[in-house]
Amino acid sequence: MPDTPASLPRNGRSGLFDSLSVRLFAVTICAILLVEFLVFLPSAANYRDNWLDTRVEAARIAALSLEAAPSRMVSEELSNDLLQRAEVLAVAELSEDMREQILPPVMPLEGPTKFVDLMEESMMGSIMETIDTWSSEDGRLLIVRAMGSAPGRTLEIVLPEAPLKEGLAAFGWRILGISLLISLTAGALIYLLLFLLVVRPMQRVTDSVIQFRADPGGWRKRLSPTTRKDEIGRAQNALADMESAVSDSFRQRERLALLGEAVAKINHDLRNSLATAQLASDALSSSADPRVQRSVPRLERALERAIKLASETLKYGRSTTPPANLQPVSLRVAIDEAALEALAQQDAVTFVNEVNAADTRTADADHLHRIAANLIRNAAEAMTDGGEIRVSSDETGLLFADTGPGVPDKARETLFKPFASSTRRDGTGLGLALSRDLARSMGGDVELVSTGPDGTAFRVLLPEAEG
Repeated sequence: MPDTPASLPRNGRSGLFDSLSVRLFAVTICAILLVEFLVFLPSAANYRDNWLDTRVEAARIAALSLEAAPSRMVSEELSNDLLQRAEVLAVAELSEDMREQILPPVMPLEGPTKFVDLMEESMMGSIMETIDTWSSEDGRLLIVRAMGSAPGRTLEIVLPEAPLKEGLAAFGWRILGISLLISLTAGALIYLLLFLLVVRPMQRVTDSVIQFRADPGGWRKRLSPTTRKDEIGRAQNALADMESAVSDSFRQRERLALLGEAVAKINHDLRNSLATAQLASDALSSSADPRVQRSVPRLERALERAIKLASETLKYGRSTTPPANLQPVSLRVAIDEAALEALAQQDAVTFVNEVNAADTRTADADHLHRIAANLIRNAAEAMTDGGEIRVSSDETGLLFADTGPGVPDKARETLFKPFASSTRRDGTGLGLALSRDLARSMGGDVELVSTGPDGTAFRVLLPEAEG
């Protein structure tokens, strides 16, 4: 079963090498060792060249010493001593027309041989020859050719490869030890810098995100902002702002939930008390006192408004917007049915339905009916002296326009907020808020197009018409 975010450990780490700091340290060590290895090959080749040049120079000095000897001849004892000092087995000198064995070998030379021409060897060739020396068979002899002691002469020496191979091995181990020491030291310094500049800030951010994910509402260890201007600093500051906003939102939501529960209880008790008061007002209506008779209608209207507000508040707090059941709906038929319900008691209002009979949209029929009824009813109730309501359609949806007095300036900012947008004394301010929720559940919206002394227009945005 693959790991999911919920099944991973709370600290986000399942092993040593899952830590970013450990990975950075290992990568740093490997990178330094790789660089050291790339540098080691030219260094080893340089060691080989110096080793051969030392023997060639010693052989060249031995050849020069023969110039002072009579007939360029020395005793066998002196020849062996010169060969031993030069650390070679034999020395010969070549000219254009002859080859002269100036220091002959003490004993016959046997075994595999390898020819090396230092005069023609390049840097890359030297590296390849060094690698070949490490992998060579034991007992091999090197025949090395170099510049002689005089112009036009070439020096050729024979020497065993085993000392060179041993020297290269010792050199390699020394370089390896030095490389490990350098890599560990440099790796530790680089790691320390990376840890201070990258890893530790990222650990704080990661721990904060994990803890915030576990309990966003009750999280207390707030990530503090930083003065860093780089990417990590910007990310930490953005995360700190987000955590602050989200945790504040969670606390506010919790408080609103508690407040809503309290308001619901208060409304429940208030509605019962108002119902009792309404019964008392009914009893007062039979009183013969003229002052009571004048006050009872006002009292009854006030009680009806209070009971309606309490009931609507409870209904709004308990209800959720039902999911939309989208299907083709005839807009003209839906508007006619909504107007018939909304204008049942509005004889002074003229209603004009300009929606094309063939205009069909994908919508929820019940949602659309409630939205249209709310908008038509609100417009009719705003026109106390009568007026006209006109509904038309276009490619975006429906347009509801009236000839009423318009929405007051102070109500426009809270037009779609529940309990805050009503412009009527007996209104609850829930109609537009519920209408917008219903429209958005269908993928549309309700917006105020225009308002003023000449009237108000609302647009109901609907999904595009089916093809």
